[in-house]
Amino acid sequence: MTTKLTSAFKRELDLNGEKYTVTLSPEGFKLVQKGKRKGIELSWQSIVGGDAALATALNASMAEASSHRSSFSGNPTKH
Repeated sequence: MTTKLTSAFKRELDLNGEKYTVTLSPEGFKLVQKGKRKGIELSWQSIVGGDAALATALNASMAEASSHRSSFSGNPTKH
């Protein structure tokens, strides 16, 4: 049997030697690197509705396009 999530709680997470705090609440979750104020925050609604997956895919494609463009930043070819 599961326990209903009625109030926020925090847990520490260690990823690749860096510490993070994850906060779970009835509204969603937030992941913040220790010592920082800003982090990643997602609502459960955006996860269930697919908005989070869409945003992740868009950010990944933009990062790929940016790195692809920077690899061609050498001397332009004259035609």
